[in-house]
Amino acid sequence: MFLTHFIIGLLVSSFSIPVILLIRKWFGRQLTAKWYYHLWMFLFMALALPFIPTDLYNFSTLFSGGDTYQANAPSSNMNITGTDMIQGLHLIQDFSVSVNRPDLSLLNIGVMGLWMSGMLLFTFTMVRGLLTLRRIKNYSSPFSNQEVLVLFEECKKRLQIKKSIKIVISKRVQSPMIFGLFQTYIVLPSQHENWLSLKNYEYIFLHELSHYKNKDLLTNYVILFYQIIYWFNPLVWLAFREMRLDREIACDTSVLQLIDDNSFSEYGNTIINFLDLSKRSSKLQIVTHLNGSKLQIKKRIEQISAYKHSTKKSIRKSVFIYVLASIILTIQLPFVSAFATENDRYYFKNDGVVFEDLHQFFKGYEGSFVLYDHDAQQYRIYNEEKSTLRVSPDSTYKIYSALFALESNVISPEESTLSWDGTEQPYDAWNMNQDVTSALQNSVNWYFQELDRRTGFETIQSNLQAINYGNSDVSGELGEFWLESSLKISPVEQVQLLQAFYYNQLGYNEMHNQVVKEALLLEKGEEARLSGKTGTGTVNGKNINGWFIGYVETKNNTYFFATNIQNEDDSSGSKAGEITLSILKDLGIYKENGGEKNGEKHS
Repeated sequence: MFLTHFIIGLLVSSFSIPVILLIRKWFGRQLTAKWYYHLWMFLFMALALPFIPTDLYNFSTLFSGGDTYQANAPSSNMNITGTDMIQGLHLIQDFSVSVNRPDLSLLNIGVMGLWMSGMLLFTFTMVRGLLTLRRIKNYSSPFSNQEVLVLFEECKKRLQIKKSIKIVISKRVQSPMIFGLFQTYIVLPSQHENWLSLKNYEYIFLHELSHYKNKDLLTNYVILFYQIIYWFNPLVWLAFREMRLDREIACDTSVLQLIDDNSFSEYGNTIINFLDLSKRSSKLQIVTHLNGSKLQIKKRIEQISAYKHSTKKSIRKSVFIYVLASIILTIQLPFVSAFATENDRYYFKNDGVVFEDLHQFFKGYEGSFVLYDHDAQQYRIYNEEKSTLRVSPDSTYKIYSALFALESNVISPEESTLSWDGTEQPYDAWNMNQDVTSALQNSVNWYFQELDRRTGFETIQSNLQAINYGNSDVSGELGEFWLESSLKISPVEQVQLLQAFYYNQLGYNEMHNQVVKEALLLEKGEEARLSGKTGTGTVNGKNINGWFIGYVETKNNTYFFATNIQNEDDSSGSKAGEITLSILKDLGIYKENGGEKNGEKHS
């Protein structure tokens, strides 16, 4: 979702910039000018994070509550939706209620439109700057003073630069500048040619060539790219203003290292002489100027006057502080990873996965199917991307709600009945007292909402974290966090949890596991037993999310499955069940055999 990436970008930039500014303030005196400037390279890396695939720096396991088990939001109003029965199949009856959720699509489109408008505006500004440079280049004339050209070649040799760089003069500039990634130009103002001495030329050339050697021409484009992307964040503009100043000071320092101590003041005066006669053009941020604003010139002159040659000790200090800064700024990576990925994707690595093409079963739906063959210890997956995408569990969560309540002694296997309070419910099957078996079979919302209320938020969250249930986020309202709200889980995780539940690897009481297993049984025959739970996500009257999860027990094997489907208004648990049964039949794992049904079956 664009809004998520927008927020990540804002958070990353707003965190990294103050940290870098604080490090500069605390350790500025211990850093050499070069390392002081290079601190900003961390900002480049931080600003790139929202555009890097999160699996390249995924730290979500740091926030999980334990090992992954393998088999070896706001308040809502309830609106009634009809019962959706599977045509020709009588195993599953789907009970669902609608929740009202704000539609963020318009906000998402609005934010994206505003962001793109700003990008276009600043891109237009950059293009104007490029056109201005083109006019400067086209209307400039070659520099012909041979004595100065010889000096220029000597300066190139001192900096070990072999590339051909052209010197031109122009009436359109008032300060020396350098630009051009492929063909590089140094432009000198023609109106100042009469008073520039050979020493002045030497300082100018050393300064501009130092920019070239330090890759500052490329850095200009990177800065402009990020300013276009992050145009909405004033901190980014502040940071790059400071970065440009630090770059000029670092460049000044590079020049001072090449000239004798007695020439420092003369070099400073060369910079000052261009200040009163020059105006910096805001359209030419992709070039480097010898001069700058009065405040910048003041700081540069102060640095020049205080300059001392770097010692090995100061360089060691700079390296140490630079490493320390990298550690501090890297701390944000796990949090960016968690914000970006924990709520929407599960990173699943298994060498035994076979990817199936089952699109013919999903006509009209986006979705995935995950099957785990216990005997072969092999996953079979349709739609790899969707299989790890976390979405609301809806009523499939009730399996674990029942387990948590049993483990917390809110109910017991012998006494799990809760009394109906007389409030008219959307389905007749809900208008009566319920025990854990009938509540699971009829997917009775009020029963599990009451269980969760008695179990308590903290206990539920600790249990969810302990079993690694999706994102384990119960920040949504009590009784609704599993209904198209904060709690999310992927199909792969559903299957992994079902394995752990089936083989009692979750560490819960075996009797409690058995009670839930019996309630999940849909059909038993001579060849196989089918157990499962559906879930339907109905938002603002539309069925947008359908689940069917469960397992098939045969005489020789057990298969665990999870199917999830999504579309705009016709994704129900019963439809997910229909798709699942068709796939299981096609794979030769299960077909409806007319065996004994376990009561009125459920959503």
